Amino acid sequence: MEHIHIVGVLAAIMGIVLLLPLFSKRIEEELEGFLFVMGVVSVSVAGLWSWHLVLTTLEEPLAITAAVLAAGLLFKATCSKITAMTHAMVDKLGMRVVLVFLITGLGLLSSVITAVIAALILAEITSSFKLSRDIKIRIVVIGCFAIGLGAVLTPLGEPLSTIAVSKLAGEPYHAGFLFLFKLLGIWVIPAVAAMGVLAAIMVSPKHVDHTIVAHQHDSLRDVFMRALRVYIFVMGLLLLGTGISPIVDEYISNVPPDVLYWINIVSAALDNATLTAAEISTTLSEDAIRNLLLGLLISGGILIPGNIPNIICANKLKIKSKEWAALGVPLGLAMMVIVFMLLILLRTPGK
Repeated sequence: MEHIHIVGVLAAIMGIVLLLPLFSKRIEEELEGFLFVMGVVSVSVAGLWSWHLVLTTLEEPLAITAAVLAAGLLFKATCSKITAMTHAMVDKLGMRVVLVFLITGLGLLSSVITAVIAALILAEITSSFKLSRDIKIRIVVIGCFAIGLGAVLTPLGEPLSTIAVSKLAGEPYHAGFLFLFKLLGIWVIPAVAAMGVLAAIMVSPKHVDHTIVAHQHDSLRDVFMRALRVYIFVMGLLLLGTGISPIVDEYISNVPPDVLYWINIVSAALDNATLTAAEISTTLSEDAIRNLLLGLLISGGILIPGNIPNIICANKLKIKSKEWAALGVPLGLAMMVIVFMLLILLRTPGK
């Protein structure tokens, strides 16, 4: 009876974590602190505190935080040169060719420079062009799909990949730095390249004014605060994932992989890193982990709240939810269907 009571309370906590940010602007803006507090509460309710958990929670976010800080400082020092170089390339090669390289490159590099910095570069370069608002939104939405997908390839890329690798570090997977690359690379890399090609097809400005638009850059304080927020965000997710693990072990581990794939379309409205912390467990099969993550990664680009790059770019370019959804919804649903069909076609017989 006590076990049922604990699971019930943990389920309530999970519901609060997933839904409250949708209804409270204040919590959405302070999501890192909210997740940390809820993570502490969930671990306390489950009675899972240990020195190992405390040390892991303090240590695991360090790598991605250091990557965000280092890349942020480098970008701050070079953002003007990157923007000018991009404009020069457009002069020589044309907008379409540059978009293929820009979006594909940022998508793949995001696993090293982090999704946060890749999104900042995308927003910076897009903002610097005198293009129509509609075209800028298309570039940003497609680019964020590419970044959200590509960042999963290493634990440095985004909180989702950091959490997934951390939670799969034990038996039987012993997940290391290249675990997600080996599991998802064959799916993610072609999808990122496809986003680059799609951007070139969908974006066709008749005239491009190469005058660089002046706008305010991040301060040094912004760079350090961004890194700190990432550190707290990942800490909160690690605690939350541990706290609600009894629910995962008892219920989610028994859900068929194909069902997990479609259930995670809720990632369109709910941060996909939070859902990863709630769902990933070593009790899941490799097929289930792959389907779960692919569902989260694709649907995370559909709406603004689904992924960190979306939030960064939407904030920088003042993109409204309806403007994002006009392209994000049909593109995301099309990708979900195509990838699902490929998952079925390429499935090993007997599975």
